Amino acid sequence: MNTFYYEFRESVRIAFAQITAHKMRSVLTALGVIIGIVAVTLMGMAITGMDTSFESSLAMLGDDVIYVQKWPWGPVVDWWNYTNRPPLQPIVATELNKLIEAAPSTLLDVAVPVRVRSGTVKRGDNSVGGVYMAGTSGDYGRIITADFREGRLFTETEAESARAVCVLGCDVADALFTNVPAVGQTIQVRGYPFQVIGVLARQGSFLGLFSFDTQMILPIKAFEKDFGGKNRGAEIRVKVKDKKRLEEAKEELIGLMRRVRGQLPGESDNFSINGEEAFKQQLDPVKKGIAIAGLFVTGLALFVGAIGIMNITFVSVKERTKEIGTRKALGAKRRTILLQFLIESISVSVIGGIVGIILSSSLCLLIGHIFPKLPISFSPVLVVVSLLVSAGTGIVAGFAPAWGASRLDPVVALRYE
Repeated sequence: MNTFYYEFRESVRIAFAQITAHKMRSVLTALGVIIGIVAVTLMGMAITGMDTSFESSLAMLGDDVIYVQKWPWGPVVDWWNYTNRPPLQPIVATELNKLIEAAPSTLLDVAVPVRVRSGTVKRGDNSVGGVYMAGTSGDYGRIITADFREGRLFTETEAESARAVCVLGCDVADALFTNVPAVGQTIQVRGYPFQVIGVLARQGSFLGLFSFDTQMILPIKAFEKDFGGKNRGAEIRVKVKDKKRLEEAKEELIGLMRRVRGQLPGESDNFSINGEEAFKQQLDPVKKGIAIAGLFVTGLALFVGAIGIMNITFVSVKERTKEIGTRKALGAKRRTILLQFLIESISVSVIGGIVGIILSSSLCLLIGHIFPKLPISFSPVLVVVSLLVSAGTGIVAGFAPAWGASRLDPVVALRYE
């Protein structure tokens, strides 16, 4: 054990002495590995960032909420089949809640109707366009995950009586009310006045597509009275009790919806059940594309780097053939020679990996500073993976020349010119 430790320590010393003695050659040799590690690290950061952003966005959207709608999320193939479906109405949520309450055992918690549109919200000379407006019931507070910065949500009584009250997202409130509290103030939507009774805390955006902070929530009957839209239908959001049993809850919801819609056995569902898997299906091809492109660039760069390390190691063996012969003549074992050149190739590769990690983390910080909303994050796992990949590249590239050096005949090596 002590002999091996001494051999290993001496091999490391010799390897770094050679790297130091040939700095430019070592840098050029490691360049392919550096490019490969930067590529694989940036790819991993992009995918990790997308996953993190996706999970946090789902948490804001409600990862324990199922959406019942006329249309499915994602690409639509049989367009006519969906367009001929009857629109959903808020009464469906009422009927669902009756069935949920009557069920002796259910995975569903509550059904909430939601009508949506976008519009402009005004207060005096200030206005905010593109506001996401949601008309809903007093049970909406049971399905949203956002906290209130100030105020409250309207009650079921206020919702049923079509009270002209609303809750604003923080960006809308900040744009309309700069120096005064928003709660208790009045805003205008298409000429209709609404009293602000609450402001939501900051939530952020969903996958960079739309912001949760530019929304307005109001009673559904006030929404219908002032904005119409009954013929356009609504959506029903259903909260489940246990998100770990989401698929079972979806099956239960399909059965209840078929009862509410009066569908006979054998008939196709005239509604769609949407959830987080639709977003995952759309996100997966993007992640696969990034992974394929990243792996191609990584593989190509590491291949070039491995060829470079192998060639330089062969050159090093040729240059030091007499040294190898002398050491073997003095009693050096084959494993000692093998270890020496293998550690040299691994060292060059690992140094390239470390430089690649430093460059990648610097690029990550720079990209995050320039594009703060871009989903990219640096994971410690990537550091470990990158170091393992670079070390593996060094082993593969350096083994053949190191093995050849260890097999040299000392007599032939000493006579080599």
